[in-house]
Amino acid sequence: MSSSSPRTPEPRAGLREWLGLAVLGLPTLLVALDMSVLYLALPHLAADLGASSAELLWVTDIYSFAIAGFLLTTGALGDRIGHRRLLLIGATGFGFVSVLAAFATHPAMLIAARALLGAVAATLMPSTLALISTMFRDPRQRTIAIAGWSSTFMAGVAIGPVIGGALLEFFWWGSVFLLAAPVMVLLLVLGPILLPEQRPAAAGRLDLISVGLSLATALPPAYALKELTRDGSATTAVLAVLIGLIAGALFARRQRKSADPLFDVRLFADRSFSTALIVLLIGSATTSGIAMFAAQYLQLAVGLPPLRAATWLLPSTAALITSAMLAPVAARLVRPGYVIGAGLLLSSAGFAILAQVGSPTALVALVAGLAIAHFGSGPADVLGTDLAMGAAPPGKAGSAASMSETTTELGVAVGTAVFGTLGAVAYRNGMSAAVPAGIPPDLAERAEDTMAGATTAAAQLPRTPGVDLLELSREAYTGGLNAISTAAAIITAVAALAVIALLRNRRD
Repeated sequence: MSSSSPRTPEPRAGLREWLGLAVLGLPTLLVALDMSVLYLALPHLAADLGASSAELLWVTDIYSFAIAGFLLTTGALGDRIGHRRLLLIGATGFGFVSVLAAFATHPAMLIAARALLGAVAATLMPSTLALISTMFRDPRQRTIAIAGWSSTFMAGVAIGPVIGGALLEFFWWGSVFLLAAPVMVLLLVLGPILLPEQRPAAAGRLDLISVGLSLATALPPAYALKELTRDGSATTAVLAVLIGLIAGALFARRQRKSADPLFDVRLFADRSFSTALIVLLIGSATTSGIAMFAAQYLQLAVGLPPLRAATWLLPSTAALITSAMLAPVAARLVRPGYVIGAGLLLSSAGFAILAQVGSPTALVALVAGLAIAHFGSGPADVLGTDLAMGAAPPGKAGSAASMSETTTELGVAVGTAVFGTLGAVAYRNGMSAAVPAGIPPDLAERAEDTMAGATTAAAQLPRTPGVDLLELSREAYTGGLNAISTAAAIITAVAALAVIALLRNRRD
């Protein structure tokens, strides 16, 4: 008799699990929507709330930074109290806080509401991904389920500007937040019926010291990035980064020694897991950063109304969803490292096209570049997430999911902040020496800060200098798009070669 027995195949998912996957798409879509739904609303926020360029970046970025800061904690909490329970608790909070954000009356109030919304959203993302890992034990089914989940997430980020633009045609900017309330009610009704509950029989306690260290690891570097974004103190930024690094070292040390860690750092020993996180970070950073700038570019530089601007973004949304669904099929024929690497190289080509856009009238080149870049990012997100989840044992699904999502959310936040800052710097440099003489200093300062400010300033000037100022601001904003697209093309090309080298022997 052979000393080894054949491996028992994992049970296959049935109709209930696939219906449950559709239910999990509800919170996934909403969390993703909230990352990008404000892209086209930023000019309205600047006008209605009097928000500065730094405050606008805080409004967009604090949501993702808050999610990234709390994901490790909520992932571990879900492993202890049950991911379905945490999902339903989070859904209730998300709907309530969304209403608060909709009626903010001051930039600081909206920033605070967005931060709280991000903290609540952090309970939803690892719960959905961990439940998928529980519901779909068969590897091929899990990959398909993750492709559907990733497509929903990426579609939410992509169509956020479309939905935001449609709402802005008829309602005020706060209406973009009110979508959450009815959707979360539907989740609360269907979730207990279609979603399973599973957690370890002997769930360990939640280590509050580790929770504090995880927050101290994630949040100070985020603050440092924002401090530099608003031309703040470099000393303060460096100090914040040092605090984050020290807290991160202490966190990792505590996790290695803990019998019941908040996050199992041994997962990083798996090359596929570590490489997957790099892929997710770079992919989400580049696509989200460029998408935010492009959405504003269509509205400000090209001069399109919100709904028409959103329509021009639809091809990139379709490209993103298509490539995400094709990624599992391609990975069966070609090793996943080559599929991911080829996708990133394609994204690099798309960004290179955007870097060549010469004027706001070059809409075809803009849309083509965005579509190609988004098509290339689909395999990185789907297969990167699947690699990360496949490296974790079932009892650590929450930890793996939270780390995967932390990386993605951090990428979105870093991407919008870094590329937004780079684009703003390029714009200011282009405007600083170009503002026509004779314009009042206060109007010139507003025009040099943001293009929305330039539009407002031009409206207060006589026709000829006003038209000249707007034309100069459009050229400067186009220069900002070229600068950030060039940076994205270089980063994704380098990442593609690194991924191929690191994952060339990975077959599944």
